[in-house]
Amino acid sequence: MTAFESSVREHPFSMRNVHFDVSNCDVRHWHPAGLHVSHFFNALSVRFPEGEKFFINSVRHYREQIKNPALLSDIEAFIGQEAMHGREHRGFNNALQRAGYDADDMELELKSQIRRLQAPPLFQLSVTCAAEHFTAIMSAAVLSNDAILDGADPEMAAMWRWHALEETEHKAVAFDVFNAVRNGGVSGYLLRCAVMLLTSLSFWFNAVRNLFRMLAKDKALTDWKGWGTLLRFLFGKPGLARKMFLPYVTYFKPGFHPWNDSGNPGDLARWKEAADLRLLNQQGKAA
Repeated sequence: MTAFESSVREHPFSMRNVHFDVSNCDVRHWHPAGLHVSHFFNALSVRFPEGEKFFINSVRHYREQIKNPALLSDIEAFIGQEAMHGREHRGFNNALQRAGYDADDMELELKSQIRRLQAPPLFQLSVTCAAEHFTAIMSAAVLSNDAILDGADPEMAAMWRWHALEETEHKAVAFDVFNAVRNGGVSGYLLRCAVMLLTSLSFWFNAVRNLFRMLAKDKALTDWKGWGTLLRFLFGKPGLARKMFLPYVTYFKPGFHPWNDSGNPGDLARWKEAADLRLLNQQGKAA
């Protein structure tokens, strides 16, 4: 069985139309670790709506070239999940905007960056592959360690865990599309490795820049205790960034495939059951 066949046969997934009410969330202190950790996640959130739209478009561009019915089905589910992620994070970003954090401007900056990226479609797809690996390994860390979100605002914790679950479910779709359409094994490998390095720099540069902007508004740039808390959160305990390092470097293996090399959190089935139960409860209330 090939990596692609294993992916589509053993890991089926679908879109969930789930809504999170974050209108009453304290955007500054929704995480129990405090302002700096809350704003670290907030800085990621502001990039998701436009980022998800880019991912959808880069995969959709090649849909007509895909002949495998299983992969076509995964592409449709991928598009649906990413659309829901963009919708829910835009809802939270609106709360950030109302709180005075210029989330709209941060979104527009990313939109402008994407518009200036006049690159060939295969390059754009390789950016999506790299970014999807980033989100997949971060999601694995979130799903595998309850301490990362324990004690957080219930709606925010549920939103991030739902997002992490679905990023894990569809982590191989863009990669499988890339493998289906690329020209030549060596050239494809070199392209995805080079683009991963560029995407990594862009990801962290923009995340840190937005984090600084949010903390500057709260006059917390020189709150060294807060910075210490964030560094411990990322590199100590629970160690969100630390847990991402080894899965990150597997992307550079010549035979890499997301389901074989980036891991799968043991509690994936538990979070999938919880997400599906939440959806059923919402549908029951609507009825």
